[in-house]
Amino acid sequence: MDKVTLQRIEKLHPLVREEVQQIIKDCDEALSGRAKVRITQGLRSFEEQEKLYAIGRITSGKKVTNAKAGQSIHNYGLAVDICMMIDGKTASWDTAKDWDNDQVADWYECVKIFAKYGWDWGGNWKTFKDLPHFEKKEILTEKEAIKISWRKLIKMKRDKEDYVVF
Repeated sequence: MDKVTLQRIEKLHPLVREEVQQIIKDCDEALSGRAKVRITQGLRSFEEQEKLYAIGRITSGKKVTNAKAGQSIHNYGLAVDICMMIDGKTASWDTAKDWDNDQVADWYECVKIFAKYGWDWGGNWKTFKDLPHFEKKEILTEKEAIKISWRKLIKMKRDKEDYVVF
């Protein structure tokens, strides 16, 4: 696991950090070739979200998100975007490439691993597919399983480090 990925994991919600480390480790073990997973985005501030939302609306460019500030699971440290790092140097978002020649696209090997841990893939969304995106579907607490949605998260209490309290 590269340094950049580890730094981004450390900023995720504390309840998912170890799980994400394990997911990335599992992905990297499954990918026996030149590709390894890098987290390109994890926790995102409301301000960063507003800037992304403005692209293609207020600022020039193609729309990159339909989520305003507070409406992205990234804003709560419960989502990650990934890419493949080829030979530790070149970032790739090629979802079809099979760098380890095992007859399964490396990207889809990772999609299956994230799913095994209960993460939703943006590539399964009906509209505005987001292939690099994965988000936690529910949080298991001592009391209950809480389904995740931005509508719930935005109303939840925050701790001193600004993470939602489950």
